[in-house]
Formats: sequence, structure tokens, C-alpha cells
Amino acid sequence: MRQAVGDTAGAPARRPKDRKARIALAGAELFCERGYHGVSVDEIAAAVGISGPAVYRHFPNKYAILVHATREVVGTLLAASEQPSADDARGRLDELLRALVRVAVNRRRVAGLYRWEGRYLTAEHRQEFAARMATLVGRLAGPLRDLRPELTAGQADLLTRAALSAFASVTTYRAAATGTDTERLLIRVAWTLLRTDAPAAPPRPHATADPAPVAAPVRPASRRELLLVEAIRLFHRHGYHAVAVEDIGRAAGMQASSVYRYFPGKADLLAAAYYRATDRLTGATTAAIAEASDPADALRRVVRAYVAFAFAQSDLVAVYLAENNNLPDRDRHQLRGAQRLHVEEWVRLLRAVRPELTTGDARVLVHAALNVVTDVGRIGRFDHTEGYDARIARLVLAVLHA
Repeated sequence: MRQAVGDTAGAPARRPKDRKARIALAGAELFCERGYHGVSVDEIAAAVGISGPAVYRHFPNKYAILVHATREVVGTLLAASEQPSADDARGRLDELLRALVRVAVNRRRVAGLYRWEGRYLTAEHRQEFAARMATLVGRLAGPLRDLRPELTAGQADLLTRAALSAFASVTTYRAAATGTDTERLLIRVAWTLLRTDAPAAPPRPHATADPAPVAAPVRPASRRELLLVEAIRLFHRHGYHAVAVEDIGRAAGMQASSVYRYFPGKADLLAAAYYRATDRLTGATTAAIAEASDPADALRRVVRAYVAFAFAQSDLVAVYLAENNNLPDRDRHQLRGAQRLHVEEWVRLLRAVRPELTTGDARVLVHAALNVVTDVGRIGRFDHTEGYDARIARLVLAVLHA
């Protein structure tokens, strides 16, 4: 029989003082690995080495673990950035960046909790999370504006969030990314971003609001296509597990029974969304490379194509990045392979342009660049400003050349 954490042979079991924190940490790791809905309280308990009922002595339900874990992630970042000792703005900013990248690298298994699982928080807790993140961003944006007084508050905010996104990119892939070499490289990326010309930042949605649905100007004539469009929109807005086949049918103006004429089940709708994203992204990347005159031109074109795709297909890209764990087993391996191939195409092009980079460093830069696109896209919509995607593409290229 497995001995409970904190037990000693022949002595009464003692409850560790940090058990609540250990439960929250185990929950955060599992939520990041398999998604909030893919994890049970019993599985969290097993990871800690206790029984399921023991968890409820500390948390009333799984949602409370998510809230606590999210607070812990932001709290750790706030604690790390609390009191920079340098006297000058550049020194303070550099000190803050070094403290924050250390947290991101050392806690990479949980630091990505903010990205997708935060959508399962209530409006009240989303607002709390957003306010604390705004405090963190403000701590960096203040000295940045001291260094660059020409920046507006919105521009400083955007560049700061882009730098934090580069740090958070270590949470998005499984290859080893630890140690001072990775930290130094990401610090270089952050400084490159903070020195880059900044586009005007779009207004961010209110923290308490659900993501606003993006309505297509013309509803697809094909019922199958309409179902897929509505499924993608709902998966993005609410998460795969919170959406029922009946919801998708209702959004498309159909009975649930009619949905099954086109898709055997909800998982097949999700897989169809992934195959669509993969096909479109592969097509855009292939076309960009085919039109290029040399590797540097190919890299520029691939970046522009990805940014344009991500902004034009924001719901589809968000689902593509967030719902891997919910794919049917028969599709998951193939589609994850396609995602890796896309990253490796960027790595190949980047090393052709910058042969001094190791494959590992090139991969770190590529993941940072891709994450910046994703997170900047989550700040707001960009279709209101002509040429905005081109300016963001230049920001992404700066990351790759850091």
C-alpha cells in the first residue's frame, strides 16, 4: 500500500503544512498538461499521494483548485518583480526581466496556466486575474517609458506583453528549455522587443466580458460548413468540454439530430477544425516559400503569412492551439506531427538565415515568435487598422533576429 505523503513508518500520519500548496501545484501541472476538464480531483489527489476525499479538506471542488493555482502563478510573478534595487530605469527593467524569465523557465510546467485554462474562470475571477496581470505589466511598462518617452501607454503595454509572451513560450513545448543559456536568449529577445518600433495598441476587451463572437458576414450555404464554423466559434469561446452537440446545432439553426448527418460526433467536429487549420497553414507556408527569392525572403514571407492567417482566422487558430488533448486518439498523433513540422520549417529557414544558431536556440526563438503572435492577437482585434498585421510581422521578425 502506498504510504501517504508526510507519513513515517510506525507513527501517526501527519498532514504536511504545505499540503494545500502541493495540491494546487499538482492541479496546475495536470491542467496545463491535459486541460482543466481532462483532469479529475482523484487524479490530482493521486499525484500528491493522498486520497480524493483528503483534497476536499483544503478545496471545496476542482474549480477552487484552478482559482488558487491561477492566483499562485500570478502571485509568484508579482513577488519576483516586487522591489528592483537598481537606481536607473534600464537597470530596473533589466533586473525585472531577469527575475521574471527565471520564474518562467523554472516553473514552465505551470506558468502556462493563464493561456487557455483561464477561460474556465468566472467573470469575477477573470477580472481579478486581469487586474493582477495589469499590475505586473505596469511594473515593466513604467521604466520602459522612462527609457522611451516617445511611447504611448498603449505601445509600452503592448511591447511589455510581447516580452512576457516570449518568456511564456517555454511553456508551450516539451523539449528541454532550462538553464541560464535559455534565460539569456530570452532576455535578449525581450530587450529586442522592448527596443522595437511599436504599432499603436488596439483596445483590449473588458476583463469581465466573454470573448466576443466574430460573426461571418455571410453564412455558409453548406450545412456541413456552417456546422464547422459554429463549432469552431463555440469551442473557442467556451472550450470544447463546455459545448454540446445541441449547442452547435442550435447555433447553426438545426436540430441536434441533424448534426449527426454530417459529423458522427463532437470529437469529429474538433478533428475537422484541426485538419482545416493544418491544411490552410501548410498551404500558406508552402506558397510563401515558393514565391521567395532566398532564405531571408522566405522567412519574411512565412512570418507575414502566419500573422495574416492568425489574425484572419483567430477562432480557428485559438482552437488549434488550445484543444490538442481533446482530439480523438486516431487523429492526435498525426495532427501533433503536423504542428511539429510547421515549427521545424521555421527552424530550418531561420538557421539558413542565421547559421551561427544551434538548432536548440533556433527552436527557442521560433517558439517565442509564434507565442508573441498568439498572445498579441489575444489583446484585441486588428482588422480595424489597415496594415496592422504587417507591423506585427516586423515585431515577430525582430524576435527571430534577436
